[in-house]
Amino acid sequence: MPPMDPRQFDILTRRARQLAAPGRRRILGIAGAPGAGKSTLAADLVAALGESAVLVPMDGFHLAQAELHRLGRADRKGAPDTFDAAGYSALLARLRAPAPGVVVYAPAFDRALEEAVAGSIAVAPDVPLVITEGNYLLHDDGDWAQVRTFVDDAWFLELDPVVRVRRLVDRHVRFGKERTFAERWVRDSDEANARLVARGRHRADLVVPVTAGSG
Repeated sequence: MPPMDPRQFDILTRRARQLAAPGRRRILGIAGAPGAGKSTLAADLVAALGESAVLVPMDGFHLAQAELHRLGRADRKGAPDTFDAAGYSALLARLRAPAPGVVVYAPAFDRALEEAVAGSIAVAPDVPLVITEGNYLLHDDGDWAQVRTFVDDAWFLELDPVVRVRRLVDRHVRFGKERTFAERWVRDSDEANARLVARGRHRADLVVPVTAGSG
């Protein structure tokens, strides 16, 4: 994501810090189209909040590549039905109501492997805020509809589409795709997903038009 305006980031950090007040577990969800900057903002917030927050990304629930091939969906990886939405909802339910003394382990997504890796993220019961980010936090179809019920504060990031598409192509190239293939993938797959993601915008508590800083 282009460097966020520091004033905007400060406002968002203060809002997240209020959620991280001790007393009970809260979940902050950051949604938006592919390439909107969700993972960057979530990681920056966790860095700013320190031990008060932990990041649990939705991407840890990507179906394995072998399963996508079995289902005939490898060419649409990233669409809603290429995730374990029920598993993600179940994890959020556990995180929302932590058991005393019990560490919950969440999966992460390794972009180099293009696979989810189980048990990668430890969430201690005394951490007051879990930040989760992903395309479909506000999606209301099937098992995705449960996700919003576990999120205390939902944000929707909006980034200039031209900038967002350029970032997506560059990211695919950085992780090994040929540029021509990356451009076609973004046009045919990522942008189809982006249109679907936009339908959940109205379910957010806060819409964040991302403004770039000077850095």
